[in-house]
Amino acid sequence: MNDSPGWATPGSSPSDGERPGTDGGAQQPAAPAAPAQPEQPAQPAGDPKWSAEQPPPGQWSSPGTTPEAPQAQPQPTAGWGQQPGTPQAGPGGPQYGYPGGPGQWAQAQAAKPGVIPLRPLGLGEILDGAVATMRTHWRSVLPITLVVATVVQVISVIVQKFMLDDLTLTANPDAGPEEVFDSLGSTLGASAVIQFIQFLGTIVVTAMLTMVFSRAVLGQQSSVSGAWREARPQLLRLIGLTLLLAVGAVLLGAVLILPGALTDTIGLAVLGFVVWLPLLVWLGIKFSLASPALMLEKSSVFKAFARSSKLVKNTWWRIFGISILTMVIAFFISAMIVAPFQIISLLAFSGGIDALEDGSGMSNWGVLIGPAIGLIIAQTIVMPFQSGVTVLLYVDQRIRREGLDLELARAAGLENYGTTGG
Repeated sequence: MNDSPGWATPGSSPSDGERPGTDGGAQQPAAPAAPAQPEQPAQPAGDPKWSAEQPPPGQWSSPGTTPEAPQAQPQPTAGWGQQPGTPQAGPGGPQYGYPGGPGQWAQAQAAKPGVIPLRPLGLGEILDGAVATMRTHWRSVLPITLVVATVVQVISVIVQKFMLDDLTLTANPDAGPEEVFDSLGSTLGASAVIQFIQFLGTIVVTAMLTMVFSRAVLGQQSSVSGAWREARPQLLRLIGLTLLLAVGAVLLGAVLILPGALTDTIGLAVLGFVVWLPLLVWLGIKFSLASPALMLEKSSVFKAFARSSKLVKNTWWRIFGISILTMVIAFFISAMIVAPFQIISLLAFSGGIDALEDGSGMSNWGVLIGPAIGLIIAQTIVMPFQSGVTVLLYVDQRIRREGLDLELARAAGLENYGTTGG
């Protein structure tokens, strides 16, 4: 049995105490004796009307054929798999061996009510499930990411416009100390505003897309209003969870790196950084499933951290590899989309090399708007892909550890799933 309440172990067989015929089980009543069959009359010896070889009772063969020996009947086995050497019914008669072998019986396919089959998933199925959800449920996925990405980029462009103007002022050698400090303060403030807007946008997209993907697994449609209605009660907790992750990363870096920096010990600072970076990656993967656990289980922040740690346990490297691959794919997609917009805007609106050197060309509206359009398109595609992989990783881990496929099948309306071989 697993340690998650409410879930049954898939393919479990009755315990020894429950099986008939064991000492621990209740004594089964004896089967009634079969009624005695009437004795057959003896065949007269040498009678030409009787053949020397008669077929056994209940078995008949065509005239002129030799009766075959009775075939062994396949015996059912407990669980999802079958033992090697157990005969299975096939189109050409009983077949033996492991599933999937040449000329051998094949295991029944798992049900697929939505974008993924209800069984442990492979890498390709996780990536394909994320793309299939974007393609099948694009009426829900694309409006969410498009609206949020557009709002974030519009605010970022406006803030960057004033920020870059201040940076141009600091490049002026005639600027006094007060002007320099004022411009630096405004630059830091503008950067903080941009990061905060992007932070909120990411939270909203993650929350709503988690609901869309959870319904896509069941083959159910989602609407933007429905996703927002389901995600809204957990938004504050999701914000708190994300803030705790960010603050924890900063505090961990401060504890490991600041001692060397404050004492001007470069070796100690470098050692702290070398320890901080892999520790940060390890904790990031360990808690990577906390967000879907928080949203789908309606749990608290700290319970979500505990759930993620439990689901990732003993599979850290697998989740790390899938997460890194997802990030690489997202990076290349974003770069391929944004780069052309950025190059065209620089060539068309920067004002030449001189304007780029003194920084004045970077504050042009055309230079800012071009890459922003590319980022809107890229984020509309990349954000649901990354969110989908995270949600499907969460579902996959729960299927592997807790038999979530049985509960998903019931939620999808599949009757008697898991009780008759899938």
